Amino acid sequence: MSVALVKPRALTAGARLAVLSPASTPKPDLVQQGVDRLNALGYQATAGAHALDRGPLYYAGTREQRLEDIHTAFADPAIDGILCSRGGWGSAELLPFLDADLIRANPKVFVGYSDHTALHCWLQKEANLGTFYGPMVAADFAREGGVDLMSWKHGFAGDRSWSVGEAEGLRVLRGGGKAEGRLTGGCLSILTEGLGTPYALEILADSILFLEDIGTKPYQWDRMLLHLRYSGILERVRGIVFGDMRQCVAAEEQDYLERAILHSLREFEGPIAIGLRCGHVYGANVTLPLGVSVRLDLTDEGNPRMHFLEAAVTV
Repeated sequence: MSVALVKPRALTAGARLAVLSPASTPKPDLVQQGVDRLNALGYQATAGAHALDRGPLYYAGTREQRLEDIHTAFADPAIDGILCSRGGWGSAELLPFLDADLIRANPKVFVGYSDHTALHCWLQKEANLGTFYGPMVAADFAREGGVDLMSWKHGFAGDRSWSVGEAEGLRVLRGGGKAEGRLTGGCLSILTEGLGTPYALEILADSILFLEDIGTKPYQWDRMLLHLRYSGILERVRGIVFGDMRQCVAAEEQDYLERAILHSLREFEGPIAIGLRCGHVYGANVTLPLGVSVRLDLTDEGNPRMHFLEAAVTV
């Protein structure tokens, strides 16, 4: 039996948000634009002490400085949520040094994607914390129309029943049918790199797997999906949803990419959807609460839906 998901508190008007950079250095002007947009939505967003640090290399500060920002934000009772500024590279090197006891004692909203997939996996494994694969401050909130406000508001308001579908880019890739499970996943390349380490994605109950990436060619998708199959990750996956692939290949290569995915998953029996605008996207970035129960319904090809069956936060 799976352990009940630990849910953070809802983000209400005036919620205080810490903007952190666990990976690479963001552009200060984009962080400020994103903070301004968050504040215009009624939040109080401020950058962490080291969020704008540059170096060493491409990192936003040393490992110790980035850890300090994370631990400070989780420990501060006045902070309601943590939003990542951007991805890049760097989250994985923090994992052995995160204070699990501190984070378990102070569960709160955590939002990010791409490189932060490593942190989502760690928070799921070590704290059983429900997290959010969704828009980042410099990458999405700084863009005009960069955030899907419908899914953002549903996810953080504690709504118990809502869905995403064609309006959010979702379409059927293979077959019809329905599947239910806990939503998990993230950036495919980060997930595969974690396999064989203590920080690999764990799937302890029936799940719906969300996968997306950037700059990943058809043969690379095929290779990494094969890696997931051989690792046993797909054994408890009941359905798969792929993201918006437009940042992976050009429009004329989309069909080839989809054929590569279907080839790699030809022995997978569950329903498969594609196109969900979450993660690396050009349009409005959808927020996905990870860890909650969902139903993927592809019985009507003209109206594919992923239904969220429980609240992602406590109210």
